[in-house]
Order: sequence, then structure tokens, then C-alpha cells
Amino acid sequence: MHPGATNLITDVPGLRVGNASFPGLKSGVSVVLGDVPFTAAVHVMGGAPGTRETDLLAPDKLVQEVDALVLSGGSAFGLDAASGVADGLRAMGRGFLVGDQRVPIVPGAILFDLLNGGDKGWDENPYKALGRAALAAAGRDFALGSVGAGTGATTRSLKGGLGSASLVLDCGVTVGALVAVNALGDVTGRAGPQFWAAPWEFGEEFGGLGTVAAHDPGAEPGLKQGQATTIAIVATDAALTQAQAQRTATAAHDGMARAIVPSHTPFDGDLVFAAATGARVLADPVLDAMALGHAAACCLARAIARGVFHATAAPGDPVPCWRDRFGQPAVDD
Repeated sequence: MHPGATNLITDVPGLRVGNASFPGLKSGVSVVLGDVPFTAAVHVMGGAPGTRETDLLAPDKLVQEVDALVLSGGSAFGLDAASGVADGLRAMGRGFLVGDQRVPIVPGAILFDLLNGGDKGWDENPYKALGRAALAAAGRDFALGSVGAGTGATTRSLKGGLGSASLVLDCGVTVGALVAVNALGDVTGRAGPQFWAAPWEFGEEFGGLGTVAAHDPGAEPGLKQGQATTIAIVATDAALTQAQAQRTATAAHDGMARAIVPSHTPFDGDLVFAAATGARVLADPVLDAMALGHAAACCLARAIARGVFHATAAPGDPVPCWRDRFGQPAVDD
């Protein structure tokens, strides 16, 4: 396995990502858009999820494909971002055909960033407009860190962010991950800048600093207002059924647990969507599917570290960003 050309989820052919950020609000929206509808599934392991249209992603439901997936800040208010995406898709003529009407299928998930120092005194919910703006910005290249759904994200001790990574398997299948990191847990050990995800790092994609000391157990769990929920999308160009996609989402949660300590707490709404564009048929439906789940977990762990690694400071942040705390200069990769 090796990273794809850009080390982004958009290395999966047929997918685009759009981000919209509202700096004063310290929040934003990220959208994964398919060139055509794609198979999608979801798995939730956190105790406090916030979602839209996730029930229809079960393998026994009528609709098997979606037009887009949305990650948003804003807690329950952020669920309105998917309405803006749906409006934009409808204007494009996209959606599930019912008679002479098209209904865009846009599942979404939110994270809690209402206590991160941003101005939340809006008169009108801003997330619908942010969702439509994110859709309009969808493309193959996009920034990481304090953008999109990761704009105001935080972790226990550091600023969170939007991360992404990709892998190409030996069988030719591509896997990618996109994640908004906003966790009660930590992404680094207590002693220094090393990331819990370091064993899965390629090159210096998040600093190349080595692993956390073996004797470092991480900080004891505690509740801190203002951060909760890591939401992610793992994607592949493999042809998967909705049940297989759900199994991939389930396996990807291993990557979250490797990169955030602790993860999946009662206060986090930790959730992973899976997306499959169907361009490549698996040569071995059993072994290749198992390898795909492992790759999804590895990608997600790396994406989480990259999101925090690329975060940038803003006035009023409740916690420092990784670069400022550990004195590391900004880099482009």
C-alpha cells in the first residue's frame, strides 16, 4: 500500500470535496460530492450522535445510493447544512427520481463547536447557506486544518481540524478518508508532540516525529465543555454493497481509536460514513474486502493526525494549535 497522488480522499476517482468556513462563527461545513450517486453506509460508536437521513443507509432500506455526504459544525443547528446542499443539488438536476420530481439524498452528521470562542449570536441559522457554499466549492483539491467542518474544532488539549489521507492497495483499489476532529480525547501523548497515529504515518505527513513513548498511557478521561464528536467519511472506488460499505465503516472506527485517546466516549457522537463509487470490482470479495477495511482504518488514523497537524490559530481559541504549542513552522505538503 502507498498514499495516492494527493493523499486526499479525492484520490478516489469520482469524488470531490467542498469546504465553507465562517471565521467569526468559528465553524463551517464540508461536503463530499459524487460525480454520480454512490453507495453509502454509516456506523456510529459515540454516545451522543447528531445525524440526518442516516436511517435510510441501512442495507434493508429502499434507497441504496446518495448524492452527497455532509459534515458540519454547529451541533443540531448544523444539520441544516444538508438542506443547503440538497437545494444546490436540486438546482443541478440531481436527486432520486420520484415521478417528475428529483429528491437529493444528503445524509449528514454534526459536531459540537458552540463553545469554542466564536460568535454564535446569529439571528438566522447560517448553516444552510454554508452548506450550499461548500457544495459550490467542491473540487479535487482542498485545504486541511482549520477549514470546513474543522474550522473551530478542538480536542482535549489542542485545536482540532479537517484531515484527509489516502491509500492505494496492491489490488489497485483506492481508499481515502475525510475527518473533522473535535474530540474529548487527545491526539498526542502527554509527554510531547508525537501523535498516537504515528505507527501508520507515511513519510512526514504529520511531522515524522516518531511514536508516543510506550509507557505513556494518555491522560485520564475527563469532561471539558466545548468539544465533542469526531465525524468522518471513508471512501473507495471498489464496488461494494451497502452491507459491505457498512462493514468498512465499522472497521474504520479502529483508526479513530488508534488516533484519539480516549475515543467513542458517551459524550462524543463519533461516527463514520462509508462511500463506494463502484468503479472497481473486487477480485476476491472476502480477502480484498478485509484489506479494504484495514486500509480504511489506517487512512482514518492518519487523516485525524493530519487535521490537527495543519490546524492554525485564531483569536479567542480555547486551546493552542499543535504548531504553536510545539514550535513547529507551517509547512505545505
